[in-house]
Amino acid sequence: MQPESAEAPLKELQRTPTLETGPYVLRGLLEDVPLSADGDRDDIGITCVEFLDQNLYVGTSASELLHFVQIPPDPQDAAGQPSYILASRLLPAYHEPATASRPGVQQILLLARVNKACILCNWTVTFYSLPELSPVFGTTQIRPCNWIGGLDLNMDLASRERNENNTPMTVLVSLNKKMRVIRIGEDARPVRVIDFAGSTISTRRESFACVANTRSYALLDIDRLLKIPLFPISSLDDSQSGSIGGRVEDISGSSAGSISRSSSSAQAKHSGGLADDRSHARSTSLGTFMSSTRRNSQQRPDQSGRETPEGLFREASPAPTVSSLRQPSRDPSPNSNKALPPPPSDSQPIAPTPSLSTPAPVYLKPHIASPTPQEFLLVTGTGLRDPGVGMFVNLEGDVTRPTVEFDVYPEELVVDGRGVGVDPIPTTIDDDEEGFVIASMARDFNGLLQQGLEIQRWDLNPGEGEIEKHWLNPPHLNGNITKAESSRIGLRSIIEKGEISFPEIVKKLCLRRFQPFKAQSLETSTLSLHSIDSRTASSLERVSGERELFESGESLPKGWEDQRNHEELQFAQRFSRTRTRIVAWSGTNIWWVARNPLALRLDATLDEMIGDQTLSISKLQILEKKRIVELINSLRGREARTETEFLSLGYIRQRAGLIFFLSLLVSPAEQTLESDYRTFEEALLEGGLDPRVVLSVVPGLRNEIVEGQSGIWIYGGVKDIADTFITNFITEGSKSETQTQGVLHFLRRLLSAWRKRKGFGSIANEKEVFRSVDAALLLVLILLDSSSQPGPAKGNSIRAELYDLVDHGVDCFERAISILESYNRLYVLSRLYQSRKLAREVLATWRRIVESDEDQKGEFRDGEQKVRDYLTKIRNQGVVQEYGVWLAARNSKLGVQVFADNKGQVTFEPSQVVQILREGAPGAVKDYLEYLVFSKNHSEYINELIAYYLDIVITELERSDASRQTLAQTYESYRALRSPKPTYRQFITDNGISAEWWHSRLRLLQLLGGSQGTGSEYDVAAILRRIAPYTQELVPEVIILDGRQSHHDEALKLLTHGLGDYDTAINYCLLGGSSIYHSVSGTLARGSLPTKEEQAILFSSLLSEFLRIEDISNRVEQTSNLLERFGGWFEIGYVLSIIPDTWSIELVSGFLASALRRIIRERHETTVAKALSSAENLKVTAGLIGTVENAGPSIEN
Repeated sequence: MQPESAEAPLKELQRTPTLETGPYVLRGLLEDVPLSADGDRDDIGITCVEFLDQNLYVGTSASELLHFVQIPPDPQDAAGQPSYILASRLLPAYHEPATASRPGVQQILLLARVNKACILCNWTVTFYSLPELSPVFGTTQIRPCNWIGGLDLNMDLASRERNENNTPMTVLVSLNKKMRVIRIGEDARPVRVIDFAGSTISTRRESFACVANTRSYALLDIDRLLKIPLFPISSLDDSQSGSIGGRVEDISGSSAGSISRSSSSAQAKHSGGLADDRSHARSTSLGTFMSSTRRNSQQRPDQSGRETPEGLFREASPAPTVSSLRQPSRDPSPNSNKALPPPPSDSQPIAPTPSLSTPAPVYLKPHIASPTPQEFLLVTGTGLRDPGVGMFVNLEGDVTRPTVEFDVYPEELVVDGRGVGVDPIPTTIDDDEEGFVIASMARDFNGLLQQGLEIQRWDLNPGEGEIEKHWLNPPHLNGNITKAESSRIGLRSIIEKGEISFPEIVKKLCLRRFQPFKAQSLETSTLSLHSIDSRTASSLERVSGERELFESGESLPKGWEDQRNHEELQFAQRFSRTRTRIVAWSGTNIWWVARNPLALRLDATLDEMIGDQTLSISKLQILEKKRIVELINSLRGREARTETEFLSLGYIRQRAGLIFFLSLLVSPAEQTLESDYRTFEEALLEGGLDPRVVLSVVPGLRNEIVEGQSGIWIYGGVKDIADTFITNFITEGSKSETQTQGVLHFLRRLLSAWRKRKGFGSIANEKEVFRSVDAALLLVLILLDSSSQPGPAKGNSIRAELYDLVDHGVDCFERAISILESYNRLYVLSRLYQSRKLAREVLATWRRIVESDEDQKGEFRDGEQKVRDYLTKIRNQGVVQEYGVWLAARNSKLGVQVFADNKGQVTFEPSQVVQILREGAPGAVKDYLEYLVFSKNHSEYINELIAYYLDIVITELERSDASRQTLAQTYESYRALRSPKPTYRQFITDNGISAEWWHSRLRLLQLLGGSQGTGSEYDVAAILRRIAPYTQELVPEVIILDGRQSHHDEALKLLTHGLGDYDTAINYCLLGGSSIYHSVSGTLARGSLPTKEEQAILFSSLLSEFLRIEDISNRVEQTSNLLERFGGWFEIGYVLSIIPDTWSIELVSGFLASALRRIIRERHETTVAKALSSAENLKVTAGLIGTVENAGPSIEN
């Protein structure tokens, strides 16, 4: 009984189910093998197993060979496994040992090419035919025999190809003192003898065989009969140090002795050190020796041992034989032509008996495997419970790879896979690339030995970290560990691969329909709409409507879902089958040792991280996300080489990504690294998980899913997780606003990446997928943007991403409208309408924003200006007119620009616009008329515009005494200014007030006094009648109107005395009383200017008014200035006659000087003109005289 402290951890281990996370798994081949014919013995064990052509052969320690025939499973049963029936129970013939100790059936060697089987039972080899195991070759036997085998592993040993030439197969047989090479075909023929005693195992590649006896390994060339001693099995065994390494020996049986591999090694006498050290130090290989020995062998006659010995095969006889393992040391010079001697007694050991003074040698079971066509794997160690070391040697005996280490010296060992970087040969081209070495051993667990399989890679160079090893327990030991010590595990690589089915693969990789709303009743949800959030209610109403539409629309064929399930099942079953040639056994059970499918292996790793295969909130909350990240990172960049691997990688990425996401949902307080988010976004994208599955587990967002008629189909393993989470943890009415920023950003990036896949032909149900993606992404961006500052989008902000989403269009257009309306994001809604070129809806939305001031996020700044700009870009005249009038009613200046802009897509006639504005926006008519008159020079609208200005000004004067007082003050202030001073028009412009009536008066003065062409004639009398009550306030208007009526004296009088605007008075004279208030940039036609005589008359009137200015200094200044500047328009006599006599001559000296200069200039001009006239007269007269002379006299009748 084990101590309590040792049993406690074992009991705990028994209660914990084992998850198959290693690279290999055990699957039942045959259980409860009937080892005892009568069923009354329980001491019988399985000794060897072989499989060929659906025939299973099992050897037992009771010296029986059981033949089972495979019965295929029912084709209708997808998960069915083949069964086996016992066809025969054979008792192979053997020579009765002298003692009661019998190993039973030791080897089953199947020769498929020649349909023969060699059975080694109790040291005796017998021969049978395949598959029924009928005896052949009469009573021929080989005894005593240690083992039989050594088949060429470069051949396809299970091949049943036609053997037209009946080519036999070469087999190696180990006798006590020799090894024999025999060929088996229609009969068994000996070929040659190899001088190597006590061999217990052999593995061969073509002519090179690696063999071992009880102490050491050796490399043989069975064709050239050469041997290279390698290293001892036990590194503590120094008894072989003198003969290990350094020599190539002749094993033909001649007396020539050994051949030195090098001059140094031939003479070396090793006195200490380990054998493996010597093997690493060899410098001469077998390959360098082979060429010379080949030449020598061609010159020698046939050597002894190459002919068939007469006594190789013996008839069965009653002479006693014993195990060859007790054979004494080999004879160095045997005679191969004589019959074998009688077998030794049981008391004779196979190895030399050490002397009493030396410690007992350590005997370890040799293990030889050949992982590649050029290499052998040999195992050495120090003790049965000590670690073992695997060493790789090539066909020349040189070490090729780093060693592999075993925790305990193995009991059995096999290799699998052709190896990374190893060129395939025809027999390995279908093998998996990864190379593994599997060792059966018993390890110590808390004081108890537990049998199992240790698995590790042999084809990878160890890095800085520890080599990854895996431990595999047999199924019956998982529940009965206390029997582990007695339940040894046999291990063998059989010649033909067997097929294994993994129903779990079908369950996990088979696509199944995922119904996210099946767990919750839709009727329950829609009946309680008023009790939940309004946005959720609208979502559920939409879902309800879509389902009704689905049910009422064109339905799929009846039974389509069952048919789809059947097709998906058949498709998944293709990937559930695998092949292996490794078997293991223990007790009465036999298992296949198969590669653990990638999907199952990684899936079990995920389940191990969760705790078990059941999902709960607590497990998700404590989930070690770091381990999942490491798992996903291990798959990053891994390219699938087969269709099965492609599906498996996608499935694992989907499942791992979904588990990670679920853990985020239930543990919002946990901080997760941004790099981890990115890792699982990539996993979900690379895995291709339908984004609707991710949305289905997010409250609020799950209502945006559109299933479509054919539904959502995902891997069964992913569906189980999603269904469990939705059923147990999702409640209707949950709001999406409760999600953390990390989750929302995760979804934002994931859904944005999915949007980039639009148009990919590989996406099933593309329409439904992207409708769901667009709606969910829109909602996520709105939630993220809810905390942003008001204002336009900046840079790469969430708001800019939201704009980009709607600008490029969404597939869920109607749903997007509903979402944006529910969150009152009207400006974003308008951009959505713009993406569909729905101009009327865009403008209607903007109108809502402007009129209701619902722009809470401050996105629609300068809204009226944006409306004005947008109206110039659309072609719908009705829309432009409708919203142009609306804008004009709100902002007349902007509204008028809509109708006045000639660059817009729609143009209107001015008369039409005036009528439209009068009906819809009367307040904008004036602004439009201003545009027509001042910008387009449409003079026909001047009268109407003047009437608008008069209405505004007179209404203001009637209404406000302050306005009248303001005008009076301007006159007084202007008159008080000293010269030089601006004109009155400039004065009131520079000192204006921000009032509409003031601006209108300035425009009125411009129209009344400006030059607008012939069409600018307006009704002066009507205007005078309207302003008659306000002539004291509207002095400039009266002046202009007097000028229009040619009442120049009254106009000049008002300019001089009413306003004191002397510069304007001078302009009045120059312009003849017209256009005195035209714009600065305006030009006058020359024909509109008065003649100089008319100007002189006006200047004379102005001089008279200047002489009546009350202020004497001002009078003198203005009069002198007028006479000096415009003296040319005055008669000197008239001026002298009206100037007061009291004025000093100096006041008009400038005028007089200029007048006198003008008189003198005129006199001189007259003199010159007369002289020019006289000269011209003389010229004409002279010309006439010349003409007459030239003509001569003429006679007239």
